[in-house]
Amino acid sequence: MPLTTVALGRVYDFSHVVGRNAAAGTGFAHPFCITLAKGGILYATNRGTENNFSMRVNKVKIGAPGEEELLAEFYKWGQGDGRSTWPFGVAVDSQERVYVSDDWLNQISVFDKEGKFLSKWGKAGSGDGELNRPAGLACDQDDHLYVVDSGNNRIQKFTQEGRFLAKCGKAGSGDGEFNQPWGITVDGDGYVYVADWKNHRVQKFSADGKFVAKFGRYGVVPTSVFVQDQVTLPETVGKKVAEAGLLNHPTDVAVDPEGDVYVADWGNHRVYIFDPEGQPIASLIGDAQVVSKWGQQSIDANPDMMKARRRAKSLEPEWRFCFPTAVEFDPATYRIIVADSQRGRLQIYHKVRDYVDFQANL
Repeated sequence: MPLTTVALGRVYDFSHVVGRNAAAGTGFAHPFCITLAKGGILYATNRGTENNFSMRVNKVKIGAPGEEELLAEFYKWGQGDGRSTWPFGVAVDSQERVYVSDDWLNQISVFDKEGKFLSKWGKAGSGDGELNRPAGLACDQDDHLYVVDSGNNRIQKFTQEGRFLAKCGKAGSGDGEFNQPWGITVDGDGYVYVADWKNHRVQKFSADGKFVAKFGRYGVVPTSVFVQDQVTLPETVGKKVAEAGLLNHPTDVAVDPEGDVYVADWGNHRVYIFDPEGQPIASLIGDAQVVSKWGQQSIDANPDMMKARRRAKSLEPEWRFCFPTAVEFDPATYRIIVADSQRGRLQIYHKVRDYVDFQANL
């Protein structure tokens, strides 16, 4: 399978992998949500199942291939200020304050960019400003914080200090309604996109909470289909088109400056891409044919691991996504960053700008 995906005038080149499975230290433990800060800094919440000490936030520097660097770990499991039980969403504002939701404690904790605890707010309930299993977080250009209030099937908007501003949504499957929503993002024009997990779609809202559009519909895509699932010609017919745009429990969403929408299609083990009007473009399925720097260090330090990999009939299953949970688009570098949760790593793609094919017939 090539490391480049070409579809409908877009080109996505696979770049590299960051991280490895690790309960602590240089790695991730089931990365759940991610957010980007300035200068290639990424924060990731971890919800590893190995032990409680896998609960944490990682601060990682993402550079070129082989340049990854773990800068800090904070919001670790425990009791008291700056400690977590079930960390979920993470967001960064313009002043580089880091917000993290805990869907067990029903609160938002705030840290500085180095991971120093600053404050916390939120309490359990269903009233305005109260939370029930808060999930994804996103900051808008005014540093207002959007909180996916998943257990209450709504989105709430707060100031940086936690003062309630507005809400939208209720339980249901109609336009503007939710069934256990998960991830969220705000685009450059202030539109809000929400991964509506159990309704198997993404919904788009205006900044004041009015429903605008929806993307995707429910469908389970067999591996044999989604490995090849990209729309390359308008006249493409048959099973590929019938399967295009299907989502199975989407967990997160990102939007690039051109308005293309990237969805972490958790149950179908891929990232699905829509154009601004909701038409299917392509799917990314994972292309990690070269392990990360941290992963290679583990292999080099363990001869038995190296021998076991050589005995494997095929390493292709390792290349692919396994239940990806989060996706981010970096407008500064045009990189697509995917939290490949079950494999404890990030896979990074690059969207090629102003791509022009060679015209051999001129």
